[in-house]
Amino acid sequence: MDPELEAFIPLFPRADLTDPVTERAELADLAAKLPPPDTTGMEIEDRVVPADPGVPIRIYRPHQARGAIVWLHGGGFVLGDLNTEHPWATRVAEASGAVVVSVGYRLAPEHRFPAAMDDAYAVLTWTAAHAAELGVDPERIAVGGHSAGANLAAAVALRARDEQGPPIHYQLLNQPGLDDRQETWSARNFTDTPWMHRDKITASWRHYLGTTPATPYAAPARAVDLSGLPAAYVATAEFDPNRDEGIDYALRLLRAGVSVELHQWSGTFHGSQAILSAEVSRRQIAELGAALRRALAE
Repeated sequence: MDPELEAFIPLFPRADLTDPVTERAELADLAAKLPPPDTTGMEIEDRVVPADPGVPIRIYRPHQARGAIVWLHGGGFVLGDLNTEHPWATRVAEASGAVVVSVGYRLAPEHRFPAAMDDAYAVLTWTAAHAAELGVDPERIAVGGHSAGANLAAAVALRARDEQGPPIHYQLLNQPGLDDRQETWSARNFTDTPWMHRDKITASWRHYLGTTPATPYAAPARAVDLSGLPAAYVATAEFDPNRDEGIDYALRLLRAGVSVELHQWSGTFHGSQAILSAEVSRRQIAELGAALRRALAE
């Protein structure tokens, strides 16, 4: 474990997803106590994307942005909203220079699959249709997110390919949770890792799926054909149950002819990039932004 990160482990919240309502409130309280991010040099606007129901979004517009990313927060499909994601969406916009469209998708277990994925896809469709209004090139739209948000980004990329939907230029998948089967080495063996461990992931999938069998749009690792998908940046954390499924997905994308940049961050754990006092965390956020900046410039 990176020694800078290890010192913070006792301070991480112990949410186990057994009481979603209480744990959402605790996460909101924790996020509210963080120093506000620097939003100088960008415009921020809250809107609602027309859908059934409407999807709240928060748009971050850096000056002279050329591309955009539909950004999906983490939280095991159960936690998180536009406000808790605000510090990270701001940093992604600042580091990449892209317009960030942060999505307040519906949460499980009140809204199980495919609610969150449908919301994400509706926002992708809206972003493509409003590219001129957003001041971006419609051919330079990416999808991305952390953890469960990275799952949703990968699922949206699959659906857009299958339905000939809006063109996606890039997918930015940070510590993605892609496989409900939990059969990889890391999923089976990381039972007591910080913040995210096997039991918590089991609870996350139970909340998200209920009794519905997983499809590739719920668990993208189940997709048989990964050809024709957008180029990707995949980042994994060493002490993360999701580590091996992220690496496996990146390798399968490569074998399907998709260009992939894969970064396995040694000494880190799931969600540790939130500890911004650690040098490795600052590098992780900077690289996410740099990868997106490079991709949207191509």
